[in-house]
Amino acid sequence: MRTLVLLFCVALFSCSTIQPQAQTPEQSSLATPELPTASLEGAGFNRDSIEFLLEAIQTTPHKDFRGLVVIKDNHIVLEEYYNTTWEKTVVDIRSAGKSITALLLGVAIREGLIESLDQNVYSLFSKKQKTSINEEYKEIKLRHVLDMASGLDADTDNTATAGHAIHWMAKDDWKTYLLNVPLKSQPGGRFVYADIHALLIGLAIEEAAGMSLKDYAQQKLFAPLGFEPIYWYTNAAKQTGAAGNLYLTTLDFAKLGMLITNEGKWAGQQIIQPDYIEALISSKNFPVSDWFFAADFYGMMWYKSKRTFGDNEVEYLFASGNGGNQLIVVPDKELVIALTSSAYGTGYGQGRTYAIMSKIFSAIE
Repeated sequence: MRTLVLLFCVALFSCSTIQPQAQTPEQSSLATPELPTASLEGAGFNRDSIEFLLEAIQTTPHKDFRGLVVIKDNHIVLEEYYNTTWEKTVVDIRSAGKSITALLLGVAIREGLIESLDQNVYSLFSKKQKTSINEEYKEIKLRHVLDMASGLDADTDNTATAGHAIHWMAKDDWKTYLLNVPLKSQPGGRFVYADIHALLIGLAIEEAAGMSLKDYAQQKLFAPLGFEPIYWYTNAAKQTGAAGNLYLTTLDFAKLGMLITNEGKWAGQQIIQPDYIEALISSKNFPVSDWFFAADFYGMMWYKSKRTFGDNEVEYLFASGNGGNQLIVVPDKELVIALTSSAYGTGYGQGRTYAIMSKIFSAIE
């Protein structure tokens, strides 16, 4: 994977003969009236570096890159769209939806629907006697699920595991199945990436709120942030696919990052408590660099990294989905980068996103 990233970086940025077009980023952007704009210089970016980057994106093969939004200090610095995409186009952000589900858990905790991250999973469902649930779930805390360290027999890389999505995704009602996956190891022991973790959080919120996760998200998170109508796959039993299949515009994707840089607040409204946001930012419970080239640690369904780009050392967290869909947040710089792409199932999607992010970080003056 590291080799693919290197090759794509070379392909995207080594052509020194490319000349920027006369049109400036501010002129070409489709800035939303909801948020103010800022110039590249005013936001602390080197203009020549950013213009070169935008031209490189435009002229690079693989016409499946969709959008790039950069927000600094609550001001839009870049809002660019490519390959027939425009500002109202929604894109399936795939597994980056897991990180949005983690934000929704923060909303539910603030509202008192869920007690805390130390609540065990069994207690979230056992009040209704008709709900069948494995008693081993008493050992699993919400924080274990958030860290993908539940100990359940589930692994996205192994279809033979009982909790793999292949066994439940096509069901009209997957709740009973998901609440009866067997425990394989001690909860909290190790990180194993699996969709079931986001689904369990989604089901817990749905149980407490009495509505689908999609409807809860629309009421409590998406509408307050001024989102366009969204699509989030929800089955016949009104259970939302909390692990992915969430379609957002690139700008709305970026707004979710602003919720982090603003400590859970939007337009004066406290949507998520600051202590939950702080925990989400700081949790680095499992090293994952051997599993995912772009990340150093994983915690609370967000990846964490600290790396050097050019002369800049940057500590950041990010949500990541198949094809190169990423939401990157640098809290101490109040910087958000949203990238959308439909390069699903390819070897270059994530590498391209990493290369673009690298150039943006290197352009900070």
